[in-house]
Amino acid sequence: MLSPGLCVPLLAVSCALWPAAVRAASCEPVRIPLCRSMPWNMTKMPNHLHHSTQDNAVLAIEQFEGLLGTGCSPDLLFFLCAMYAPICTIDFQHEPIKPCKAVCERAKSGCEPVMKRYNHSWPDNLACSELPLYDRGVCISPEAIVKAEGPDPYYQDPARCNPESSPDFPMDSNNLHCKGPSGVDNCRCKTVRMSLKTYLRNNYNYVIRARVRDVRNQGLEPTAVIDVKEVFKSSLVNIPRETVTLYYSSSCLCPTLVQGEEYLIMGYENEETSRLLLIDSSVAQKWRDRMGRKVKRWDQVLQGKRRAPQPRSRH
Repeated sequence: MLSPGLCVPLLAVSCALWPAAVRAASCEPVRIPLCRSMPWNMTKMPNHLHHSTQDNAVLAIEQFEGLLGTGCSPDLLFFLCAMYAPICTIDFQHEPIKPCKAVCERAKSGCEPVMKRYNHSWPDNLACSELPLYDRGVCISPEAIVKAEGPDPYYQDPARCNPESSPDFPMDSNNLHCKGPSGVDNCRCKTVRMSLKTYLRNNYNYVIRARVRDVRNQGLEPTAVIDVKEVFKSSLVNIPRETVTLYYSSSCLCPTLVQGEEYLIMGYENEETSRLLLIDSSVAQKWRDRMGRKVKRWDQVLQGKRRAPQPRSRH
């Protein structure tokens, strides 16, 4: 048996080297969106929670999205993925590898107090007592993987910092600033010009005037807390004139917002979660009084285009 400190670093790079027949016979690609940022890309069902398929596992792991959003523990996502989409390797096909007990305990100690505020406790099926110790068995932990030689397996491709290029790719909690192995910041917020052409092309769900209270880049979901001063457009979500939260779809914090400044903000809405989103093509322009009148004119143009009769096709 390989010692745990040596086997785990190799796991992150070994999957791609197996023959296709071996991969197909025993392992399957990770399809759970929350777990695509993990340093392994192959898993095996049933998992440690006895889900027979990844489709079932997706429905179960999604219940933790709210808890992940609190940033209660940097180990929570790694631990959950190791349980719901366990790493599959050629050496351990008979049984998926479990996360180490210490990883579970760190996630639990950080997040259980948050859960208790909402009258929930740490789930029995995620009990830490059932997991192996790092030095007494084979298990997976982020420490072992990060110390592996070669490229950092947590390295996030610059393209993944852009939500438009990979809209379902979750942020990597271990690489919040999208930095490459050299430590160079790969985030470059593109300038989105505030114009009628941009407004018509991007078809924003919401347009608001707001003052920035705080920008938070901790945990899994960078956010901006704002005071809404005026709502020019709201399509799917009711936006009150009070303090609300904007959710960045990228850890690069684009577009840039500065605490204490007032902006005209154009973005998108997630109707299912009632969230206001900021993505790479959103607009955040420092507020000027003439902006309100300009946006109202643009919205009239947009509505006119929608009402205009479409030419009939001739047969």
